[in-house]
Order: sequence, then structure tokens, then C-alpha cells
Amino acid sequence: MADINFLKAPQPRDEAVAVIELLFFAYRDFVSDPDQVLADVGFGRAHHRVLHFVHRAPGMSVAELLDILKITKQSLARVLRQLVDGGYIEQRTGSADRRQRLLFTTDRGKDLIDRLIALQARRIETALEQFSADERRSIRAFLMAVTDESEHAHIADRLLPAQTSAAPGKET
Repeated sequence: MADINFLKAPQPRDEAVAVIELLFFAYRDFVSDPDQVLADVGFGRAHHRVLHFVHRAPGMSVAELLDILKITKQSLARVLRQLVDGGYIEQRTGSADRRQRLLFTTDRGKDLIDRLIALQARRIETALEQFSADERRSIRAFLMAVTDESEHAHIADRLLPAQTSAAPGKET
């Protein structure tokens, strides 16, 4: 019979599994903050992601958005159509390439994404208050290290200059 009062020895992957679970819980709570606001307008998390990136890079092309989100054109088409029809995003034709569709948030879209960002920023700011500047840089470096290395430069280019930090083991 096994002794249930005996603590098992740490396993090699225990720390990784604990971090995996923490990421699941952190993501669950991080995205839950804006869920009700989104639900009130008939949107979900996919709409939130599209609004976020279009708002952060006005004039981005549909192709650029597809590259960021790593989803199919078909998956994006439904969500984008709802955002355009609802007056949250505007599509304009590219001046150099008339086939290109450039995306912009409308005033209505900006109001919504500002509300969503405020909710999530409050959670992040509250969490970061307990860490020093060096620890905050370590947190950003860790999150970057979790992403595919081939994406590091692309991701760093999208961040505000004050928020970027070197990829693990590299100098800035």
C-alpha cells in the first residue's frame, strides 16, 4: 500500500509543468476580464485579437494580420466581416497596390479596444507592481523565450521600444 503522506521526490519536469499550469490560469484570468464587454456587443476573443493588432498598427494589411495571428484567411474573414459590418474596423484599398486591403479601427473600434486594454492593463500593472525593474525585464525575456525563436525579431519590432528586451542570451 502506498503511503499517501509521503511527498514524492521532485520529477525533472515538475517545474515546467507548474509553469505550464500557471500560464493556463494566468491566460484564463487575463482574457476573462474583457469577456463580458465583448459578449455585450456579440463578440468573442477572436474579435478582440483582431481589434488589438489593427489598433496597434493602423493601416496594416490583411496579409500582415494573418501572419501575426497565424490563422487562415477563412477564419479571419468571418470575424473581420463582423467587425467591419459593426462599424469597428474600416477597410481601405492600398494606394500602391489596389488589391491590398488596409485595416483601421474606427472611432467606435477605438472606444471598444480602449475599454478592453484598460481592463487587461489594470491586471498586468497590478501584477507588475510587486516586481523590480530587473525582474520585469526578466518576465518579458521569459515570455519572449517561450515564443518561437524565428518570431523574436518580428515580435520585438511590434513592441514599444521601452518594452523590448533582448532575446535570451542576446544583447540589445
